[in-house]
Amino acid sequence: MRILKYTHSLVRLEKSDRALVIDPGSFSEEEPLDGAEAVLITHEHTDHLDVDKLARHPDLQIWTNAAVASLLTDVDPDRLHVVAAGEHFTAAGFEVGVYGELHEVIHPDLPPVPNIGFFVDDSFFHPGDAFTVPDRPVDTLMVPTSAPWLKSSESIDYIRAVRPRLAVSVHDGLLNDIGLGLVDNLVGGMAEQAGSEFRRLASGGSIDI
Repeated sequence: MRILKYTHSLVRLEKSDRALVIDPGSFSEEEPLDGAEAVLITHEHTDHLDVDKLARHPDLQIWTNAAVASLLTDVDPDRLHVVAAGEHFTAAGFEVGVYGELHEVIHPDLPPVPNIGFFVDDSFFHPGDAFTVPDRPVDTLMVPTSAPWLKSSESIDYIRAVRPRLAVSVHDGLLNDIGLGLVDNLVGGMAEQAGSEFRRLASGGSIDI
């Protein structure tokens, strides 16, 4: 499997000349959708869901939660698949399990937001905006590293809880070069102490697992 990381939280997965995309939001490029067969959307926030981008790719099959599906009123129902924690499905040749239910708390005064994570081919996990710990070993974890709802110590503790072989920075589009360097040094250093390799990829960068 090839993992391609783009701006902020968008990830494209490729294998055997097939591809799926996770969280094509407003901060991210549209190019990764080209040639993809499927899109997985973790939650409704615009940095993970860009309705206009999806409208320009009418052949994509979409898997997401009920809250996001309710916003995609112009999508052909035959292309829209609602899933929840505990379910499994096949998308673009990838086997996907669904984990988690809620977004991390941004502020107690804000209403809770549904969020699901995707475990792909028993090796790769993208949690969306949550610190969900799957009930099975994770080879490669996309670990959120910057958001209004997290601090670096939580990213570190998440890596320690999941114990992946490889942790890849995601949800990092809000950081400038100084912030990215801090994350690399602090989160990366603590991840290595916990036995996990930490990587940050430039937009379009890839890793094969």
